[in-house]
Amino acid sequence: MAIKVLVADKFPDEYINEMKSLELDVVYSPKLGEKDLPGAIGDIDILVVRSTVVNAETIENGKQLNLIIRAGAGVNNINIAAANKRGVYVANCPGMNSIAVAELAMGLIISLDRRIPDNVIDFRAGKWNKGEYSKAEGLYGKNLAVIGVGAIGKELSKRALAFGMNVYGKDISRIEGVAIKDFSEMDQILPICDVVSIHLPATPQTKGLFNKEMFSYMKKGALLINTSRQDIIDEAAMIEAIKEKGIRVAVDVFKGEPESKDGTVTSPLQSIPGVYVTHHIGASTEQAQNAVAAETVRIIKEFVRSGMIAHWVNRAKITDASYQLVVKHYDRPGVLAAILAVIRETEINVEEVENIIFDGGIAACCTMKLKSAVPHDSLERIKENPNVLSVSHVAI
Repeated sequence: MAIKVLVADKFPDEYINEMKSLELDVVYSPKLGEKDLPGAIGDIDILVVRSTVVNAETIENGKQLNLIIRAGAGVNNINIAAANKRGVYVANCPGMNSIAVAELAMGLIISLDRRIPDNVIDFRAGKWNKGEYSKAEGLYGKNLAVIGVGAIGKELSKRALAFGMNVYGKDISRIEGVAIKDFSEMDQILPICDVVSIHLPATPQTKGLFNKEMFSYMKKGALLINTSRQDIIDEAAMIEAIKEKGIRVAVDVFKGEPESKDGTVTSPLQSIPGVYVTHHIGASTEQAQNAVAAETVRIIKEFVRSGMIAHWVNRAKITDASYQLVVKHYDRPGVLAAILAVIRETEINVEEVENIIFDGGIAACCTMKLKSAVPHDSLERIKENPNVLSVSHVAI
């Protein structure tokens, strides 16, 4: 029976056909929304989404669901906790859309400086206001704060440096690979920067990061760009800063953003001058979508052929394992079962296990991460197995 894949967002036809060529049963339903997925997931093995929300009900209803792939970087639209409870793999495609998002961020910076959208709106309304729109300051020599110097932040930095801007970076890890100045504290970096661009993932640590205190550090008249996640910004604090400090804002994400691909939208930001909003299109270039789609197909192909999960995001980073048991053995039926039977008798939980076959298929090496130490007599029983070549047991 063929593995069934549901693609619940827009996906290039070329890569849908490539999936079908792998003899997968592919269901392409790009208009499915969060409320539709629970009823569509029943017999699906692999689910592919972009922005569509995968809630707990969908995961609970997916009785055959084994893998969810986010065709993009962030996975905040997927209920990871529910996936963990059901043992469903979650994977993503990091870095594939970095250039596209960086291009939009750079475009928004230029648009704010030159007020390009307002120019166009006035022109379409038959209003000529060259005197007003000739007052742009320009970007050369201005200070840019890149908040989050991951793949996207680095790509934006390259483009800003080409514009002659001075680029400062703030990240949770060491900054490497770009010629920018690394500042560790927000109260140092924000007051000196004319432009602030946010490129952070949505985590409990980043939620509401840009609050009233952060906006108090920003320069009057500074430009703020957010092409990452809406809940990183306290929207009420941002609106207050716009009114009180003349901060001008361009965002690709905002509170109350519609999930649907079309329809109507309402937001307090609509009535505020100096605020530009795009339709969550940061990754929506043909180049980026093709790169993400190719990576999605690669993940599926590797999973189907080997069971390996590329970019597996919900694998435990830390377990309760305190000991490691390494058993080299002949690759024969029943050998691992016999070893595990001895460990089972000790009531020690095996946190992780990996069995690797040596070239030629004669010998193998099984590595087990254990919650506690295996008693001496049990180790001796494992060593006495005629199919066991060697045993190593150490604390980790």
